[in-house]
Amino acid sequence: MSTTPTLTALQVMQDAPVIPVIVLNDVAHAVPIARALVAGGVRMLEVTLRTPQALACMEAIAKEVPEAVVGAGTVRTKADAQAAAMAGARFAVSPGYTSAVGQACRDNGLALLPGVATGSEIMMAQQDGYTELKFFPAMQAGGPAMLKAWSGPFFDVKFCPTGGVTLQNASEFLALPNVVCVGGSWLVPADAMARGEWSRITQLARDTLALRK
Repeated sequence: MSTTPTLTALQVMQDAPVIPVIVLNDVAHAVPIARALVAGGVRMLEVTLRTPQALACMEAIAKEVPEAVVGAGTVRTKADAQAAAMAGARFAVSPGYTSAVGQACRDNGLALLPGVATGSEIMMAQQDGYTELKFFPAMQAGGPAMLKAWSGPFFDVKFCPTGGVTLQNASEFLALPNVVCVGGSWLVPADAMARGEWSRITQLARDTLALRK
């Protein structure tokens, strides 16, 4: 297994203004959702490890939607990283950061966006070579004001704020020089999934492209 990610975290962040945070309870929804998002111009897809079906969903997308780039969200352990890589994930997103998770992602060839909410966590991630980080939970942990405050001491770090980010407030985050993209679940509403409204998801994805700086 590769120990060098073929993708960098910065490439994941730069692809589109928003990384969709996708919670899938039904494997049958995985491929249509991926196709709908890709049709709307969003290729980096974070499928969270919050449901028993998540890994099977990643595998289906990786096999059947080659234009999509599958990522695993909620990666908290070495086992999570290994399972995600086996399922075809190419990047990982974690809610927090530990050196063990960082090393596991490297060992499994996964680009990692580690979650941070404090200055100490940023320093721990930087110490291990990570300079592109997920700010989580963004709104609860201080929102745009916190990112502005961090731009001084952490001038060399780029962020993807996630958690409480919506179409309405995304522009405020994206206007900041240290923010490359945001993470959001609004691209994949539960009701649209339940009703199979894939064209609505495509339109939501298209709408986010207008947020690009």
